[in-house]
Amino acid sequence: MAVSVQSAAVRGVDLGDPAFWRLPAELRAAAFARLRERSGPVGFTDRATGRRCWALVRHADVTAASRAPEVYLSGAGGPEPARWVRAVFGDSMANLDDPRHADLRRVVGRAFTPRLLAAVERDVRDTAAELVDRLERERPTDFVGAVAAELPFRVICTMMGVPPERRRRIRPRTDRAATPAGPDRPDLRTLAAMRWTAAALGRERRRRPAGDLLSALVTADADGRKLSSRELGAFFALLLVTGVQTTRDALAHGLHLLTAHPEQRALLLGDLDAHLGGAVEEIVRYSTPVVQRRRTVAVDHRLSGIRLAAGDQVVLCYGSANRDEAVFADPDAFDITRSPNPHLGYGGGGPHFCLGAHLARQELRVMFRELFTRLPELRSTAAPETVPSSFGHRVRALEFTF
Repeated sequence: MAVSVQSAAVRGVDLGDPAFWRLPAELRAAAFARLRERSGPVGFTDRATGRRCWALVRHADVTAASRAPEVYLSGAGGPEPARWVRAVFGDSMANLDDPRHADLRRVVGRAFTPRLLAAVERDVRDTAAELVDRLERERPTDFVGAVAAELPFRVICTMMGVPPERRRRIRPRTDRAATPAGPDRPDLRTLAAMRWTAAALGRERRRRPAGDLLSALVTADADGRKLSSRELGAFFALLLVTGVQTTRDALAHGLHLLTAHPEQRALLLGDLDAHLGGAVEEIVRYSTPVVQRRRTVAVDHRLSGIRLAAGDQVVLCYGSANRDEAVFADPDAFDITRSPNPHLGYGGGGPHFCLGAHLARQELRVMFRELFTRLPELRSTAAPETVPSSFGHRVRALEFTF
């Protein structure tokens, strides 16, 4: 039975069919390998909208589109469902184009001062140590709930200055917002609650700045620019949903990959200093927490010999690009010594390259170092329980022991 399912998946790939995204990851990887044998973008029909779309499945095409934001628009290409939603809740930075995107990214970038970054680095180390302390005391069995989701959530809340009493209400909202309510659209009520929480905290920080990121964002910079309540709410939701979810998934996939590949695990534990950085990059490449992003073509255009018309949607398939045989030798092998490793796990470059890439890498390195230094027998005991999604390689739970 498994053989016939795999054959069907490879022969008749329909990226617009939600059933495709419910297939096991290895079957989808095999289907994308077949698609990469074609030259250029692959056309399909999005069954949710009826629109003609193009999947960019090769590394070169995803990179080229990422670095041509004037041709491939983010503002008309994301999963934001309707104009009224954007009017009420504000625009996520991920769904903006220049000049608005550049303006907002500049304001946010200036808020990350050396003093703030040093404080975040200390907090990542302290939080990782505290989580391992709790593992030893409480002996939980779900790695996602105990470690993978906790670390990025705590770090981002501390960085933003969210007080402990508010965190208890935000945490379940973060989990719900990361679970699709429709065709990869988050729950709007949950997003609304998160953005209203950010607006309330922003009003407090305007009155009483506290030296955290939130205070910096609502206080005018040298040019007199600060985030409005709607901008702050959208940024806050982006951090808590995307920032937490991607690191959470990478940590969970990472533990399972190192368990499933004992020779790679032995290599890593034999010399953490030499191999930890490479292990983190390979975990992100192999698991690709963000599977794809959408863009809309602004003008008639040709990519790898295929004509794309203005108004067409394109899907930047990062998961497929990260297994491109033209770039990665033996791409289906998990190899922590892979070098070079030009994966697109944080995007393909350009203005929408992940703003939190440095923080995510830091969290992964620190957490795995703390875990494997103090609990060298740590391992998963079952395959990850994943959430079907065309957007992210999401993990709901992962059984583990040490």
